[in-house]
Amino acid sequence: MPIEDPWCHVDGAAPAPGAAPNPAPEPARRNGQPVASASPAHAAVYLTVQRSAAFQQMRRRYRRFVLPATAAFLVWYLAYVTVATSAPALMARPLAGAFNVGMAAGLAQFATTFLLTWAYARHARLRRDRLALELRWETQDMTRTAARREAVS
Repeated sequence: MPIEDPWCHVDGAAPAPGAAPNPAPEPARRNGQPVASASPAHAAVYLTVQRSAAFQQMRRRYRRFVLPATAAFLVWYLAYVTVATSAPALMARPLAGAFNVGMAAGLAQFATTFLLTWAYARHARLRRDRLALELRWETQDMTRTAARREAVS
């Protein structure tokens, strides 16, 4: 039975022997109707929004949280891995019965992952979601206006 490889035509490679040719990609659809590619007016709307002070503020708020949080978690993770490989005696030190420092640090990795996820969701809800929603409505209004202008002209 031939196996169809969706990547067989990448870089001009010949199809696998006996494989059916890849069909042409279907156009994007919304509510069952084909969606036309973005017009220059739509592109101008998105560029305008991207250059707006509100969008820049939202991106700044995002970066102010994500970059330090990512750096802190990466340092914490690399410290855990480094200590686990370079100081196995420390990691094997018992804390309570068979529960040792390595197990506690490993569980702390999971705990900090959940804590970071919660902090990210909270930060987004309190600092970015309202602004993002306002930008979304503004973008939709600007896009509708641009579409009306294109329909008239």
